[in-house]
Amino acid sequence: MPTTTRQKILDYLKRNKSVSSREIARALQMTPANARHHLSVLAADGRVEVISRRQVGRGRPEKVYQLGSTFVGDNLSGLVDALLVETNGKVDMEALGRRIAGESVATGQTLMRRLESTIKSLNGMHYQSRWEAGVGGPRVVLGHCPYAAAIESHPELCLMDAALLAKLLGEKVDQTAKLETGAGGLPYCAFVLTYT
Repeated sequence: MPTTTRQKILDYLKRNKSVSSREIARALQMTPANARHHLSVLAADGRVEVISRRQVGRGRPEKVYQLGSTFVGDNLSGLVDALLVETNGKVDMEALGRRIAGESVATGQTLMRRLESTIKSLNGMHYQSRWEAGVGGPRVVLGHCPYAAAIESHPELCLMDAALLAKLLGEKVDQTAKLETGAGGLPYCAFVLTYT
């Protein structure tokens, strides 16, 4: 499977911590405009973030990027694992997912608006999500699972994600992919809307 340009940029940032679009363009042999475009998309997804601006010659200062906070490790999976073990699996994952979703504003909105709102909410929770049109209906792709390290021991966390999505979308969802390898070798999960 070929490595995408964005994956090459992410790999470069993993090795170099912080760089400008000009430095990426030079290292990856692309135009500065192309590098800026890809960095802009990656920043919108939360995969990279602007950490500063520096003046180089005349003109506008250039942005300096680093990997987004979702790529920097934390101990969330350890906490999730410990909590689920301590409760002996007596957590209602669907109720937990609905609680995380909070108040839903899905009622009365078009499907397009609900999808846009859901993606915005999920990305605020570091899921790096997007939606895609499909033959069987729209599907929501989670490009980053905040609980990926705990899923093997606690697959019930996927029920929580399904309930979270159902509450945000106002529609039932079915999981169609679980930590499968996507473009660039990154894992993803996917849920398709099922109309009742």
